[in-house]
Amino acid sequence: MIIYPTMELQNGHCVTLTKGRLEDPMLWHVDPVETARGWAAAGAEYMQITDFDAIDGKDDNGELIEEIIRAAGIPVQLGGGMRSREAIERWIDKGAGRVVVGTLAAIEPDMVKEMAKRYPDQIVLSVDVWRGQVMTEGWRSTSAFTPESFIEAFDGVPLAAIIVTDIDSDMEDLEAQLGLISALASHSRTPVIASGVVRSSDDISRLAYIHNISGALVSRALFFKTLDLSDALAVARQANEPVAEFR
Repeated sequence: MIIYPTMELQNGHCVTLTKGRLEDPMLWHVDPVETARGWAAAGAEYMQITDFDAIDGKDDNGELIEEIIRAAGIPVQLGGGMRSREAIERWIDKGAGRVVVGTLAAIEPDMVKEMAKRYPDQIVLSVDVWRGQVMTEGWRSTSAFTPESFIEAFDGVPLAAIIVTDIDSDMEDLEAQLGLISALASHSRTPVIASGVVRSSDDISRLAYIHNISGALVSRALFFKTLDLSDALAVARQANEPVAEFR
């Protein structure tokens, strides 16, 4: 299982949000480039950047993200504002290892399927769930898709992964979140990355035993220092090690 340390950017700063409220971010006084380098030094195989400004159509973080991609030393999975073919192509050309697509996939699924075939294993589908429906536009609009039908619509498409976020559950209701993510992971033939469910190393251990979970995004726990990245990576590696059978 891959742990994706996740950096959420707004106005050039690392932030964390509660329930996706862009108007009320918690600001972290850290250097984003040095933070990315630190994650690589700790042993991360991949990282994620979510560009909150790009969700509103702004490119304020563009130069910073390019610098992180060049300096991080590990592949970057980039989400936020991928609303066109041009945006996907531009960021892949700029060195993003993967791009995350949500709203565009709901609006123009055929085009996203075409892009996934053109860039196999570089397109990640984001499935953000609220009250049984897939949300778009940065969690602000309800689509016509249920999460199951959304995943089915991309069955057989060479996606790198599917990120599942349960917006509906209370932040502390881990059982409900794991229930939804587990159900959708079993429904998908594409590996699923769990989002919003890792607060401690114990949560990583639990995720590792859910079928078809290939990774987890970790953000708040790292910035709040309730979880050390090195510890998280060690738990994920240990969970994936084969265990000898006793005869």
